[in-house]
Amino acid sequence: MEEKEKIKGQEDYGAEKIQVLGGLEAVRKRPAMYIGSIGPDGLHHLVYEVVDNSIDEALAGFCDQIAVIIGKDSSITVIDNGRGIPVDIHPKFNRPAMEIVLTKLHAGGKFDTQAYKVSGGLHGVGVSVVNALSKQLEVWSKRNGKVYYQKYEKGIPATDVIDQGASEGTGTKVTFIADPEIFTEVEYHFETLASRLRELAFLNKGIKITLKDEGADRSAVFFYEGGIVEFVEYINKNKKPLHKVVFFQKEKSDIIVEVAFQYNDGYNENVFSFVNNINTREGGTHLSGFKTAITRTFNDYAEKLKAADFKLSGEDVREGLSAVISVKMHDPQFEGQTKAKLGNSEVKGLVDSMAYEKIKEYLEENPQEAKIIVEKCVTAAKAREAARKARELTRRKGALDSFSLPGKLADCSEKDPTKCEIYLVEGDSAGGSAKQGRKREFQAILPLRGKILNVEKARLNKIFENNEIIVMVTALGTGISDEFNIAKLRYHKIIIMTDADVDGSHIRTLILTFFFRYLTPLIEQGHVYIAQPPLFKVKKGKQFSYAYTDEEKDRIMKEYGEGAEIQRYKGLGEMNPDQLWETTMNPETRALLQVTIEDAVRADKIFTLLMGDEVPPRKAFIQKHAKDVVNLDV
Repeated sequence: MEEKEKIKGQEDYGAEKIQVLGGLEAVRKRPAMYIGSIGPDGLHHLVYEVVDNSIDEALAGFCDQIAVIIGKDSSITVIDNGRGIPVDIHPKFNRPAMEIVLTKLHAGGKFDTQAYKVSGGLHGVGVSVVNALSKQLEVWSKRNGKVYYQKYEKGIPATDVIDQGASEGTGTKVTFIADPEIFTEVEYHFETLASRLRELAFLNKGIKITLKDEGADRSAVFFYEGGIVEFVEYINKNKKPLHKVVFFQKEKSDIIVEVAFQYNDGYNENVFSFVNNINTREGGTHLSGFKTAITRTFNDYAEKLKAADFKLSGEDVREGLSAVISVKMHDPQFEGQTKAKLGNSEVKGLVDSMAYEKIKEYLEENPQEAKIIVEKCVTAAKAREAARKARELTRRKGALDSFSLPGKLADCSEKDPTKCEIYLVEGDSAGGSAKQGRKREFQAILPLRGKILNVEKARLNKIFENNEIIVMVTALGTGISDEFNIAKLRYHKIIIMTDADVDGSHIRTLILTFFFRYLTPLIEQGHVYIAQPPLFKVKKGKQFSYAYTDEEKDRIMKEYGEGAEIQRYKGLGEMNPDQLWETTMNPETRALLQVTIEDAVRADKIFTLLMGDEVPPRKAFIQKHAKDVVNLDV
């Protein structure tokens, strides 16, 4: 790290600023309460907690470089050039402040408005929880021309704070190894960390964040002087933007609001909101303010142009809109434990008035772009009306009523949705095998004929004309678009079961595209799964085994000897009902992949790339990843 000049405020951040609200005892007993899970999500959360401390230093104006290193020994090192953790003796506990921060729950400088004006880690549980859940943690703090060191094991100090002598600059370095006795796995995924670090770099312009994986000899640098303007450009990559990114910023009553937006010629809305770098996935008052303002502004402008004789809805105005709303404030009030929704009422009015004024200004100063956007909104409104008529026509035919279930659905006898699962099966042949092999008490089968509509390239009115989609929505019971209601979901496990070939992969992708774009809560709440049928059957005499990967096949072949025969399953229809049950449908033995949205921005980019109108980016993607293809179906 480069040396950083001592800035005013360094001397104001000392031991007396560290407030303590509790202890660490319960963390190792109930880790999920603090980090969400002991699986991959919780493991990566440890990294974010340490990085957030460095980001908080950056927000306070004392840090502009952060490095994250994945070690060959599965350690994580986070280095910043902030002020360094205070090491002087805490007046109440008579121990060094660094030790208090690392061993006491709810200890930190985030509760003091002088030490941190704005902070994401407001609850102060971060680094102490990381320490408690680490097999080993080491920390170095550079302050006052010296470097101080302390080591911990499972949250307990293994050394005192040691003065290691003179050092230039300031900053903190933390190295930890997650405790394998607590976590189900301790392997970090480069792309998962990269997504979050990229997001943080977008949201905090001018901060350079580097990520390095020593084991894979892989690295990345995230540095965006344009901030959220570049974030919106990144979201709209591989799409066709209709104008340059619009950006505005305002500060009032110690609340900083940044907004950037750009329309593209697509049909999907991509609006992301953040408070103090926290992704407020469920929105809140800041997002409501922006949505109200943009709807009001475009209605006013459309009326001025006499572009429509009807009111535009919020849905019309947000078609093809990519936007980022970032709010930074001292005391955000989040609804729920997940910090997913902002509750501060004063923020809505602030964002609403600011956005209305700035968007109106932009439209008046850019009449050509304004006309293009308004025309798109009006077209969206007309398509929405066409969709409403198509939906009513479909409903009159009885196809959208839950009491009139599709004829080809083999329903289950259980009525409790939490105990029910539905298999969306490719083709009538496989559907027939699945119907015969299932346990009808709790397993429903819905065969799908052919490939459903690619919803990435179609508006809602075209979706209502696609029979297979209507059949699927009716069977699930939730409705679609503005009528969607997850409480009406008839099966809490939705399992996509397609052939292990190119067509099967395409059908699975089309279904997932539909779910991601129109039934997103089903994925967010963990209801969507992908079945894993075997790729091979290895047989020798009367002995046989199923293999789900090439590696498993090779291992079984070696075990059976060179006289073994291999059967490659290309289609589900090649298996009889008993085989389909025992390999793919039996809850006791099957393997299911749960579909999750780890990174909504990245997921949107992938679906746009693979399923959108732009051919050159898709061609480049295929060329780049051609060498990674396995089980090529030719």
